[in-house]
Parts: sequence; C-alpha cells; structure tokens
Amino acid sequence: MRRLICGYFGSKGITLTNFSLNLNNNKNAGLLSARECNKNMISKKQKTGVLLINLGTPDSPSVKHVRSYLSQFLNDPRVIDIPWLLRKILVNLIIVPFRAPSSAKIYKKLWTDEGSPLLVYGKIVRDKLDTALGDGYHVHLAMRYKKPGIPVVLEEMRKQNYDKITVVTMFPQYASASTGSALEEAMREIAKWWVIPELKVISQYHQHPKFLEAVVARAKQYDVKDYEHILFSYHGLPTRQVDKVYEEGLCEDKNCDHELTEENKYCYKATCYATTRAVAAKLGLEEKDYTVCFQSRLDKKWLEPFSDKVVEDLAKKGMKKILVFSPAFTADCLETIIEIGDEYQEIFEEHGGEKVQLVESLNDHPIWIDCLKDLVLDRS
Repeated sequence: MRRLICGYFGSKGITLTNFSLNLNNNKNAGLLSARECNKNMISKKQKTGVLLINLGTPDSPSVKHVRSYLSQFLNDPRVIDIPWLLRKILVNLIIVPFRAPSSAKIYKKLWTDEGSPLLVYGKIVRDKLDTALGDGYHVHLAMRYKKPGIPVVLEEMRKQNYDKITVVTMFPQYASASTGSALEEAMREIAKWWVIPELKVISQYHQHPKFLEAVVARAKQYDVKDYEHILFSYHGLPTRQVDKVYEEGLCEDKNCDHELTEENKYCYKATCYATTRAVAAKLGLEEKDYTVCFQSRLDKKWLEPFSDKVVEDLAKKGMKKILVFSPAFTADCLETIIEIGDEYQEIFEEHGGEKVQLVESLNDHPIWIDCLKDLVLDRS
C-alpha cells in the first residue's frame, strides 16, 4: 500500500489531497494515479459570484435621506462632468438644498409598503436569478448610490473567495454616467484586493434577443393598435457626454438616429435608437408610428427631442391615447412611475389628451430573468 499526495491549484493556493491506493503488482499504477488526481481536481466545483448593479435609491423618502442620496449621486464626476470646484458649488450649494425637499415629496408618492420599487424589484430579481443559475453561482445586488453599497457588497463577495466574479449592470445601453460610473466604482474596490479572481464585466446588452423579447412581452399586455402614437422615452444625457465617446467629431455627425456602427456602438444615443428600431420591428411598427425621445433633462443642452415636449405636442395635435416605453429602465422607478405615469399624464390632459399609458419596465418578468441568466452563462 502506498500513499499518494495529489496537489492542485485552487482559489486559496495549492491544495494537497491525501488518499491511498493499492499499487502493488499494478502495471497501470502510474496511469491510475494520474487519473485519480484529475478526478479529484475536477470534483472541486468552481464558485462564481454574480454582482448586479443598479443606480440606487434613497434609504427613505425623508428630506434627510433624499438630500444624502442626491448629494452622492450628483457629486459623481461622471454624472455632472464639469470642473471639481464648479460641481461642488453647483451641487452642494444650489441643486441639493433646493431640490431635496421637493424631491422628497415625489419619493413619498413613489414609496410602497415594501419600500422603493427599484430596490424591491432588485431583490426579487437577485433571488430569482440565483435560483435560475443553480449550484455553483451566488447572486448579489448592489446600488451605485446608497444601500446596499458597492463597497459593502463586494467585501461580502471577497470573503466568499469566488473563483470568478461576473458584474452585470442593470443598464441595457452603455452610458458613462450610469454604466461607466458603476463599473468604475466596482473596479476601484476590487483593485484593493490582494487576491483578484477571474473577472467578467457586461457593460451593455441592448441587442440581446431575450432583452428585446422581454420588452416586447411587456408591450403585448396592451394592444398597440389602440394607441394613436407610441413613445420610446429614454433617460436624457448632456450632449457633451455622448460627444466624448468619439475620438473625432461629434455625435450629431455620426448618423446615430439611423444606424449602429463600429464607431458609435458605445454612443448612448445610437444604442437608444438601435433598441427602438429592434423593438419596433418585432411589434410591426412603421417609423411614422413612434418617436424616440429623452426625459429628465436639467437644461436645454441635453439630448433631444425632450419627452415632455413631445407629449405636449401630440396632445395639441389632437391625439387622445399614447403608449410610452422606457427601455433604458429595467426596473420601475421615479422616472417611470411618477415622471411618465403621473407628470406626463397631467401634461397630456392639460393640452387636450386623455390617456398616457406606461408600459411597465421589465421588473421581474421571467424572460428578463432568462436574459440575465444567458448573459452570465455567455449564451445569446
């Protein structure tokens, strides 16, 4: 009887496994030993941690918590990309002090018994994806701003000693102010680790078949023929931010409204229009049936056309019923439920319209869970 020590590299370094084999009078002893070692190595199943990141939400609708949220959010240099001193003055002395009280009132309208819809759906999606992926995977949820924060969640993941970490942002179209900021924060934290496991980052997926299928499935809750016009309303950005994508020229020079190319594939405007064309094609819509627009602007130097102005113009043209998609938001939040569902409804009625129907975000739709599963597993 001989004792064989088989060594292999794992996430904690070299692991030595001690087991016995009867090698006497066995011509294939060496071969059997190698096979046994190999089996032992394969039997150690890898662990993968999945990190879902969404934008964030105040801890409560109180003025105090909304002020803290807005301060963290708007002081992000990827969100308000102006010189440091100007940003500090603008955000901390002007925007936050004046906006926090009014924003808190809006968040109170949004809040449910369970809390903020964005966080509630985030937890549901996390748990459903964890179940869908099965053994060997564990899904975590973090918010770029406020709780659960990226540093805290990543520290929990570090302690799990994963063999691989996959980071998925909940933003289908890349933008520096959302995707870029979330990934920068995650990488800043991971860079502090002594042991950095294999990393995989998914920065956009607006063309993934199941993402598009999930959006269409949401739309089919309504008969699109019942509506006189359809809006695809995306969160707005300053035009300077999409211009920064290009080494040469500006977004307005790249035909982003009509085509997605190698040059503009990370241009937020181009990917929003590409998303719209793909969904419209699946719904059998013609170009005259819909409008792409951008909401939540802070000034006139943001992407146009502005969603609220489009809603107003449609009402003035005599339209009574419009359907509104929000394909940049994977979970319903203030921008969908309140801004589109309530505020745009008021604008539409004020100018003669009757009904603004919001198409719900993907939330916890089963096809959306399948999409996330495919992204983690590299399936398309």
